Amino acid sequence: MKKHNFYAGPSILPEFTIENTADAIRNFAGTGLSVMEVSHRSKEFVAVMDEAQSLFKELLKIPEGYSVVFVGGGASTQFAMVPFNLFNKKAAYLNTGAWSKKAIKEAKAFGEVDVVASSEDTVFNYIPKGYTIPTDADYFHITTNNTIYGTEIKHDIDSPVPLVADMSSDIFSRPMDVSKYAIIYGGAQKNLAPSGVTFAIVRNDMLGKVDRHIPTMLNYQTHIDKESMFNTPPVVPVFAALQTLKWLKSKGGVEGMYETNVMKAGLLYDEIDRNPMFKGTVLDKEDRSLMNICFIMNDGFEDKEKAFFDFATERGMIGIKGHRSVGGFRASTYNALPVESVKALVETMQDFEQTSN
Repeated sequence: MKKHNFYAGPSILPEFTIENTADAIRNFAGTGLSVMEVSHRSKEFVAVMDEAQSLFKELLKIPEGYSVVFVGGGASTQFAMVPFNLFNKKAAYLNTGAWSKKAIKEAKAFGEVDVVASSEDTVFNYIPKGYTIPTDADYFHITTNNTIYGTEIKHDIDSPVPLVADMSSDIFSRPMDVSKYAIIYGGAQKNLAPSGVTFAIVRNDMLGKVDRHIPTMLNYQTHIDKESMFNTPPVVPVFAALQTLKWLKSKGGVEGMYETNVMKAGLLYDEIDRNPMFKGTVLDKEDRSLMNICFIMNDGFEDKEKAFFDFATERGMIGIKGHRSVGGFRASTYNALPVESVKALVETMQDFEQTSN
């Protein structure tokens, strides 16, 4: 039976990425050695790093004056790395979920943090609007996609101060104007590579403006100057990321992905809205994520939750259980998830409706 992988992360990767990475683990670039055991300073791996950074810039149309770095530590380390590099007197944050709360917590260790708006009052099931970004802030931080709650900021915000974005789970999923951002960062394990590598897109002129000592490994300039080779990078995830970037380019780039993602999300949201047994947790369609689609049993059908989960699992639907903090269901429809998997889930929901009547 075919398995349909809806895990939120680590999550589905293109077969192209898996196959090429598996081949490189056995024999990397004709060296007769595994990519796991060659020097990161060998000409073969330096070429991998160079091409990955180049494709990153090409696919996202990153303008001059920006650097792309690959580092360790996950997006959680970036929560501290951003204020270490940018925070002087005050920072502004938008609170839209668990990950933005963690970022806010780290930033508060550096000084005043203005939380301009929050959707915590209704368990983060909407994106706040109508807030004011303070013009005296050193930067404004947002989390564009919220994997746990299924909300997403699907446009590039106009900010009067440098804009920083955690795009761990929606990078490469839609066209974007990188020039509107000072820093974009994210863990790779949603839309790019296996866990273990983190990307950061940094506008170079944002750096060098704080007086504090920045630990060497938390200084963006360290990694820019050494082209992500200051210390040994996570070589296998970087190699896998390159394969995914090649795959993305072959599929029409970010524009092609966006078209497919809108179609996939539309199929599933339409079924959630139609099927009397289910209801979405994000009511405002504008705020609904294209990457993490959250839903629960509708009123009167709450006792059917386990039955549906078991029914879907028997049909090969893997990873649809909602985050432990909110329950319900979550289908993650990242770039690599084929349309056929979404159609299979929709059919499963329809069949469950029929068998339950």
